[in-house]
Amino acid sequence: MGEGDGGGGTAGVSDDWTAPGPEEVAPGVHRIPLPLPNDGLRAVNVYAVLDGDHLDLVDGGWAIADGAARLRAGLADLGCEPGDIGRILVTHAHRDHYTQAVVLRREHGAAVALGAGERESLEAIGGGGRVAYGSRLELLRRCGADVLVGRLLTAWSEGPGPERELWEPPDDWLGEGPLVLASGRRLDVVETPGHTRGHVVFRDAAAALLFAGDHVLPTITPSIGLEPVLSPNPLGDYLASLALVRALPDAALLPAHGPAGGSVHARIDELVDHHGRRLDATLAAVDAGATSAFEVAGVLPWTRRLRTLEELDLFNQMLAVTETMAHLDLLVAQGRVAVARDGGVDHFRPT
Repeated sequence: MGEGDGGGGTAGVSDDWTAPGPEEVAPGVHRIPLPLPNDGLRAVNVYAVLDGDHLDLVDGGWAIADGAARLRAGLADLGCEPGDIGRILVTHAHRDHYTQAVVLRREHGAAVALGAGERESLEAIGGGGRVAYGSRLELLRRCGADVLVGRLLTAWSEGPGPERELWEPPDDWLGEGPLVLASGRRLDVVETPGHTRGHVVFRDAAAALLFAGDHVLPTITPSIGLEPVLSPNPLGDYLASLALVRALPDAALLPAHGPAGGSVHARIDELVDHHGRRLDATLAAVDAGATSAFEVAGVLPWTRRLRTLEELDLFNQMLAVTETMAHLDLLVAQGRVAVARDGGVDHFRPT
């Protein structure tokens, strides 16, 4: 699973998008897939924007040795090296996008830019150590998933904590509006909360390109609200952000995971349809008697393989339950279900 509940997308897409080496996806724009450790997504796309002597990146990758080596090799194929990077524009503060950007700044002086809406989350991760997990545990308890809380606490106690030193603040906090690179290429920063509070996408209107980060993915649905500082209605935020991008002129999709290309509008339509069906299925589970997010998640199928909740690994069980809560919270906001808290657990019923 890895990102969301797996709905929608193009069936049978080849794994070739993860193959090492740069791919020119538009004039001056090269996709370089970098590996991810122990992650079902397998790779993250870093985009090298090369205009004459100016090199900038969109997203930085995960700070692992394999990723750094693949990036160096990809840049070498383009006649560049890490020291040539001027700026790294990061779509959001997840480790597979942000942590290698910090390393590149330390080692080569590249400037790092991040959406201003990520400030609180970045401070929570960088300053709080394991306390950054606290909001997830609190949410799981509200979901009625104490059994997962206990298993997660055990897993986290046995594993490494967050790499706090790799969550330094960026050089620039980005807000909505135009952004001109040193080469003169103009991008528009569009705030797209949902996947995270401060997620942004970068729109190149002249070239009809959208550097979409995890906001619009071609074969899977992004996870919603997976961050240390929770939003009250992350799915509502996400759908509003999709509508905002859908209202812009269409563009070629440059996603953080999956192959590049295809219509942004067409993929957004698929994502909106998927969440509409998922909301209906969630409501049907409540109508059938499930009351907590944990109970509802246990009724729903997961991934394109239609797995049960128990068939998922621990991390993806956590994602599934919190995704379910996001859908339930939106149903409450829409007036389609009612909620009451009892013993710290939110219980839902039909209206």
